[in-house]
Amino acid sequence: MDARSRNNVVVTGPADGPVVLLAHGFGCDQNLWRLVAPALAERFRVVLFDHVGAGRSDLSAWSAERYAGLDAYAEDVLEICAELDLRDVVLVGHSVSAMIAVLAVNRAPERFAKLVLLTPSPCYLDDGDYRGGFSRADIDELLESLDANYLGWSAAMAPVIMGNPDRPELGGELTDSFCRTDPVIARVFARATFLSDNRADLPGVTVPTLVVQTAQDAIAPPAVGAFVHDRIAGSALVTLDAIGHCPQLSAPEATTEAIRAFAGTP
Repeated sequence: MDARSRNNVVVTGPADGPVVLLAHGFGCDQNLWRLVAPALAERFRVVLFDHVGAGRSDLSAWSAERYAGLDAYAEDVLEICAELDLRDVVLVGHSVSAMIAVLAVNRAPERFAKLVLLTPSPCYLDDGDYRGGFSRADIDELLESLDANYLGWSAAMAPVIMGNPDRPELGGELTDSFCRTDPVIARVFARATFLSDNRADLPGVTVPTLVVQTAQDAIAPPAVGAFVHDRIAGSALVTLDAIGHCPQLSAPEATTEAIRAFAGTP
């Protein structure tokens, strides 16, 4: 199976423009970039895709064994790059895809020019002096709730993840996105997301990196963004004047400008 159809790859923007590859997070698909991608496509060749199990990806390619961890998702990103012969790629990873992006870049740094980590977290669990934002009991409760009633979990968690309680339509959109995901696939991806620990992978990043966080984020608080910035040598850190874990929806102009300014233009 070719990666283009497996991952529902969509390419927009000038064919000769610098490449920006956008990777979405848990419970979402490439539609989450719709307020950012058109503006980027004015200057960049924008490559969008759906992780296997999400959106319009080929669900027959998904298996619980293969996608139990983040490595397979990173392999898929590299296969997309190879199949489309993408080079000097600016890889933008949102949420869990920030760590998927780190894994991909560490495996094939020659493919990538720059890395943008949007609201990243290398580890959601508190561990000694490291504060990921969640205790093990918190994560266990979250996963048990997801297992017991995925639609109810989605309705409760999506507004928390999105933030911006004064803009309930944003939480509603994320809830709808979660609810479109197959519950079986969501359970496996949730465990890969919330139980992963990629802290040791951060120092291996050798390409120029931008860490983008928001001023308030219940999922990846500012201390986590600071940790990522500290562990990736030479990285830059930008804190958007925005709330929530999905600034590409809640603050698309600021998110676009952060990516565009770092990625550079011809």
